[in-house]
Amino acid sequence: MFLISDAYAQAAAGAAGPGFSIEQMALPALMIVAFYFLLIRPQQKRAKEQKSMMETLKAGDEIISTGGLLGKVSRVADQYVTIEVGSVVGGSGAVEMTIQKSAIQATLPKGTIKAI
Repeated sequence: MFLISDAYAQAAAGAAGPGFSIEQMALPALMIVAFYFLLIRPQQKRAKEQKSMMETLKAGDEIISTGGLLGKVSRVADQYVTIEVGSVVGGSGAVEMTIQKSAIQATLPKGTIKAI
């Protein structure tokens, strides 16, 4: 039989023990460090900045909400903020809305709303 080669028994390799090595833990440790610096740390920093912004919010600040609504803060409460979003046509009143503080995305520089 030309096409089939003979199978010979080979010596068994030495049994490897259940050893623990630093090389086996290097990749998971590196992945944990990468996740911390790429995902967890920036998210904590952003949350800290958002909390700081909500605590320093005061009447007269110009804000943008997560829904894209621009307004000027007229009153600040514990959980809610009343913003002025426009004025009544032909009148002297203002159109005001109450939104949650957590819905505020960012504060804008003074004069931004008048420039629009």
